[in-house]
Parts: sequence; C-alpha cells; structure tokens
Amino acid sequence: MASTLIGQLLLDRNLISPTDLQNGLSLQKERRDKIGKILTDLGYLAEKDLMSVLSEQLEVPLIRADEFPDVPLKVEKLSVKFLRQFQVLPLGLEENLLTVAMADPSDSDTLESLRMFTGYDVRMCLGTTQEIAEGIERLYSPTEEEAKQVEEQLTPGAANQSGATEDIEHLRDRASELPVIRLVNQMISRAVERRASDIHVEPFEKDFRIRYRIDGILQAVDAPSLELKAPVISRLKLMAKLNIAERRLPQDGRIKLKVLGKEIDLRVSTLPTLYGESVVMRILDKSDTSAFDLKSLGFPDDVLSIVERLTSLPYGIFLVTGPTGSGKSTTLYSAMKRINLPDKKIITVEDPVEYQMDGINQIHVNTQIGLTFAAGLRHIVRQDPDVIMVGEIRDLETAEIAIRAALTGHLVFSTLHTNDAPSAVTRLVDMGVENYLLSSCLVGVLAQRLVRIVCQHCRSGYPGDLEHLKSLGIVLNGDPSITLYQGKGCEACGFTGYETRKGIFELMEIDDEIRRMVVTNQSANTIAQYARKQGMKTLREDGFDKVLTGTTTLDEVLRVTQDV
Repeated sequence: MASTLIGQLLLDRNLISPTDLQNGLSLQKERRDKIGKILTDLGYLAEKDLMSVLSEQLEVPLIRADEFPDVPLKVEKLSVKFLRQFQVLPLGLEENLLTVAMADPSDSDTLESLRMFTGYDVRMCLGTTQEIAEGIERLYSPTEEEAKQVEEQLTPGAANQSGATEDIEHLRDRASELPVIRLVNQMISRAVERRASDIHVEPFEKDFRIRYRIDGILQAVDAPSLELKAPVISRLKLMAKLNIAERRLPQDGRIKLKVLGKEIDLRVSTLPTLYGESVVMRILDKSDTSAFDLKSLGFPDDVLSIVERLTSLPYGIFLVTGPTGSGKSTTLYSAMKRINLPDKKIITVEDPVEYQMDGINQIHVNTQIGLTFAAGLRHIVRQDPDVIMVGEIRDLETAEIAIRAALTGHLVFSTLHTNDAPSAVTRLVDMGVENYLLSSCLVGVLAQRLVRIVCQHCRSGYPGDLEHLKSLGIVLNGDPSITLYQGKGCEACGFTGYETRKGIFELMEIDDEIRRMVVTNQSANTIAQYARKQGMKTLREDGFDKVLTGTTTLDEVLRVTQDV
C-alpha cells in the first residue's frame, strides 16, 4: 500500500514514468526493499526528489547540507561508530529534545535506540544519504593532527578495555601504527615491483602466509610474525574502506594508490576462514594501457590478420573463450582499443570494470540493484552503439539479447568459459540459444591460454628428445636435431626461469559449412575436425610452435593445455 501511495505521488509530480514504477515494483518482489530506494538505485529518481516527496507526505522537515551545524554536537553515549553505521547526524539539543537528520523516515528501530541510549525525546528531519554521510565525516572525522598522532604511535594505545567496541577500537589503533603501515605499504610495493597480479594474505593457526601470483603461479614471500595477523588484515580493510568490525561475512572493496610512480588500483576481497579473514588483492595498473595492443599478445601473423578483420566487422558476435586468468579481457580490450575511433560508439557492461579506457562508455554490473549483464545489455542497445562488449555470457537471457543486438547491426564482443573454440557453439546451444539464430550472427571464436616466456637473461639451450616430441604430435619437418630452451633462474626473473606471459591461441572462423553444422546440431568434435582441415591450429599446436622457437618451454605448454 505504501509503495503504491509513494509511487502515485511520484507519478503525479512527473518525477518517474509508469514504466519506471512498474520496473521498480517488479524488482521489489525480489529485493523486498522500499520502492523509493529501488527507484533511486535504478537511476530512475534523484534522491533529493524522493526526499522532497517524502517530506511532504510524512510532514517531516527536509534539511539540506548547508543547514547542518558548523561544529559537531557531542551527545553522551552516541559514538561516531553508531552515527556512521546508522547514518544519523545530530543537529541540535534543546532541553530534552534531540534533533537528528536521517535518510530513512521509517527506521523506527534507530529512533527507539536513540531515545533509549540518550534518554532524550527525538525529533527527526529528512536528509539525503550522501549529504548525511558527508556531514558525519566532515564533523566527526579526526583532524589531520589527531590522525598523525595515531599513525606515529609505536605501541598499542589505551589499555585493556573489555567489550566488542573497545576491541575494535584497539584493533583500529594497532592497524594505524606506523610499523604496520610501513609493512603493508612495503608488501604492496614489492608485489608491484615483481609484476604480481594478485596478493594473497592468508591466516592460519600457527602461520601467517603472504603469497604473490606472478605470471599465473603463486609464490610465497617472507611473511610478518603471527602476532601481526590481525593488525595487517585490519589495515588492508581500512584502506579498502571495509567494515573492520564485520568478520563473519565476505566483503569487497577497492584501494587506489600510487606505487613506484604508477597509478595502482587494488580490488580487495575478504573471506572469513577458520583462523581469520583471508584477503586477496587483484593488482590493476591503471597507468599502463600500452599493453592493450593485439600485436603484442603473441598472435601468429596469419591469426592476427584474421582477428583484426573479425573485430572490425560492422556486425556479428566475436567470442573469446578460456578459463579464468587466461587473458580473455586483455584480448577484448586490445580489440576495442584498436577500433576506438571517433566514428564508433563503444559501450561495455563488465563485472567488474577492470581498466578504464578513454572514449569507451563502461558500465559496472551491480546485481544487488538488478543491474545484471542482461539488464545492462538491454539498455545498451537503446543507446545507439556501434560496438558492444559484454563481459561474460552467463545465461540464456544475456545470450539472446547479445544475438538480437548482433542481428540488428551491432558488433558484439563477449567471453565464455569453454576449453576450446568449437565447444563455444555447443555451450550456447546447451544454454537454450536457437541454433539457426547463432549460426546467422557468430563470426568467430578465439580460445586462448597464457604461457610464461623464457627469461632472456638466463636462457640456455638443450637438445630436445625427438622421440618424445614426436609422441606429443609435434611436427619436426625432418630436422635431425632440435634445440629447446629453458631459463636457469636469475635475479631478473626472481629465479623462476620465466618473465612475463604471452598467449597461445586457437581461432575458429565461422564459414558457411560451420554454419550448416551449427544448424544441424553437429557435435563440437565434428566441428573441430572440419575447422582443423581448414587450417585451424589447436591451442597445443600453437603452443608447440612457440616451444620450437624458444619462446616458452614444453612443460609450460603442457601445463596450461592439460584440459584440452
């Protein structure tokens, strides 16, 4: 009833359309949230307009940020933590009446808590969520001098107080100690210096482990003592603006900082485990977009020319397949960068947006407010794009909208999780995609993996075992001897024998015969056999070519292709 009433008021004031309201009510059945919040989350309604209508409907005063106090109002028993957590901003206290600003007028629990904690009568004013949050930070955050004094502490602060609040404050103090700050900064700097893609911080009962993922392989590094487990994890959570008091649920956040002269974005994920919270940080170098170059990814010349042609078509679907961490996003970013010209409008919907690219409209998926791949894609096609990139086709709805977009004159890029290129066709059909629609819009499928490149500083040759190479199906062209290469390990490569990574590829271009096979529901094996006869090299075959040229090692190719 309340949803209908507020919805009608918004309609009467022409603040939303009937379609907007219907979409919001449909989503409300899933989210069980207030209709006003849903409409603002969906972007249909500005929060200030919602507050204005609520103020009129409920006869509650609306207050703006310029009417907030100039100095913080100290109320006994109301901690800053409480104000932040429940988004309450004290405005004034006269005799026994406390006036506060809140964004949710129906939050009777918080109003009752305020009365109980303070012993005052409480009068509520309405304010927007953002303005209240900014007001709390402006009025109640520590000054620079206070923050500096905390950071310069070399020993834990105040003493042994009991209770959860004291424990959290003590942990916050320890996380702000200068040695902990230096330790965390050093850990991140060394990871960037060693070209790590991820940092893993893992607590165990008798151990505290730090590992870097370098060129796809996890490597342990010197870890701090076990007693620093909680302060280090808390420091990372504070940097990522996460709730350090919440240790039972996973959390996600971001850290932006400058390391070694580079603009770095850390995507932070926490996960509660038996002995504390595991933290994984994905390192994204925002300052380095030079890597997005198709020619530098490791394509053979003939495959590169086909990929460039397929990704320049006016319409159709081009898919990149492979497991997580196989470089699919980098390939698609490189393709988009190449065609990112003033005469093309490119829109992406991603989960998450990993790299920001000038001239490309990028949308971040947010399933909590109903912005899924399918929902984002449905709205994208109304924006008159030339090229659309969908981060991943996960379900039938997304696949069908992508196909419809391709059939109506758009070039669509996307990814799938399949082991090889031909399997992408059967995966989409298994999802429920009509095979005749798929055959009419699919232009190419690229499967890929990443292999580590032999370190050029410590590379050395050795004679290959011809019989072993032949048994693996490597074509030797009658050579009496083959020299293979490996890295001995040196300081430049961290004694791994490898430095950086490049791709190995399997490109299936869709021709009329493959389209006929798709329509007649031929198996992935049948399609693969035909594609190979037409010249398609498998992932292993492309990898073996790179082994024979000394680019990578045989063990490395076998490692990344064991599933094909």
